[in-house]
Amino acid sequence: MSFASLGLSDALVRAVAATGYTKPTPVQAQAIPAVLEGRDLMVAAQTGTGKTAGFALPILERLFPAGHPDAGHQRAPKQVRVLVLTPTRELAAQVHDSIRAYASELPLKSACVFGGVGANPQMKAIAPGLDVLVACPGRLLDLVGQRAVDLSKVEVLVLDEADRMLDMGFVHDVKKVIAKLPGKRQTLLFSATFSKDITDLANKLLNNPARIEVTPPNSTVERINQKVYRVAAGHKRALAAHLITMGAWEQVLIFTRTKHGANRLAEYLDKNGLPSAAIHGNKSQSARTKALADFKANKLRILVATDIAARGLDIDQLPHVINFELPNVSEDYVHRIGRTGRAGRSGEAVSLVAPDEDKLLRAIERMTKQRIEEGTLEGFEPPAQAELNSDRPERPRGSPSTGRNQQRSASNGSSNGRSQGAGQGASKSTGSGAGAGAGAGAGAGQGRGQGRNDKPRTERPRGPKRPAHVSREPEDAVTLERRRQANGNRAEPATQDRPARKPNSRGPNSRGPQREKPALLGPR
Repeated sequence: MSFASLGLSDALVRAVAATGYTKPTPVQAQAIPAVLEGRDLMVAAQTGTGKTAGFALPILERLFPAGHPDAGHQRAPKQVRVLVLTPTRELAAQVHDSIRAYASELPLKSACVFGGVGANPQMKAIAPGLDVLVACPGRLLDLVGQRAVDLSKVEVLVLDEADRMLDMGFVHDVKKVIAKLPGKRQTLLFSATFSKDITDLANKLLNNPARIEVTPPNSTVERINQKVYRVAAGHKRALAAHLITMGAWEQVLIFTRTKHGANRLAEYLDKNGLPSAAIHGNKSQSARTKALADFKANKLRILVATDIAARGLDIDQLPHVINFELPNVSEDYVHRIGRTGRAGRSGEAVSLVAPDEDKLLRAIERMTKQRIEEGTLEGFEPPAQAELNSDRPERPRGSPSTGRNQQRSASNGSSNGRSQGAGQGASKSTGSGAGAGAGAGAGAGQGRGQGRNDKPRTERPRGPKRPAHVSREPEDAVTLERRRQANGNRAEPATQDRPARKPNSRGPNSRGPQREKPALLGPR
């Protein structure tokens, strides 16, 4: 089967061939004829199966039959004939680039709009009228509100990665956009899966659609070699660097769960001689675009991303994907590893699994109906059984004078005997050293003494029980001077009835008043 046999013009066939493809994929072979017939369409197919060409090629054929403009429809100012909605900026830009590549021999007028960049150039691009507009819902609604675009004449609506749009909370924006469209139109819905939410959405939007499903739902591509390494959370960065270095991996996409985690990992790898960059929602669009472009051009060895990059990023011959942290949504695992093993090639997907991620791993295996192989590396053995409950050790339980107090003193770095209640405590530290020593003490020391609202207690304790090690003797000159420094040189007389108190000296059951202000306990 060839693209020409599907009813595409010579201009489109040549453009597709120029991109390196001569035979349609299964999803393209089924979708292209259905779109050319004018039918609504709902397609479930995994990433890397050619979904973009599956809707872009037949749409271009309908706009430019036999390679020529459709004489029956003329562009009007601010009006759009075809609207493609995508969940992320990166996917929007990629879809737009693909459409322009396929239309290289056609007089196509198109634009791509999304947030994070100036709106004025986008408004100017739309003003003469467009054949195709690729957009993210948020920015599109902004432009509609400014009357910069008219959607009343849209002939074809494409919802690309519809399941991701639902996951990202765009369903209300999508409904607002659809309300601006004419009721008579062709609607094409593309998704990775036919979940219940997607099916419900399709039932509301589509009219007797052709249904195409080319892969079993939530399956992983067989040509991707998947492996799991169980490792303590604190050792993940070192293990990731080790895998990349020892394996001589030249191009690696790493997924993290959070934006800050992506930044920290990229900085760590970069400092260890592995050129890296992070992309996520807090990065400017220009920074995201540059990092992705450098990565695709092999100018950047490692790209660290949140799930914003899990969908739609078409990176040729990407050999390695690392799940630095497992995703909270099992389906996202499929999309993450789907960045490799594309277009019939093989790939490798490695997941670093901490003890507290075991449930996430089990959920992924249940969804994909397969057991993922577990690997081991010398020096990165799985955590001991005692670590399986948490990567942070529990506070030791004991008496007020030996348990919680000693733990807090240790966290404050108090090896100088402050645990014996010498009066100065963590709150007496001044200068740069207070930031490290007092910071931990502030969080632990305030909680019990001040109650839930972070306000000092003023009521007298009922039946006070003072730890035995708290001295009732008056403060000496050194202690008083330290107290003055901590209080901004305001002298606070110490009496026989009011001994020097410190937040770390009370036991868990002591409810005595907290005399010192929270700010004196150190930075938060």
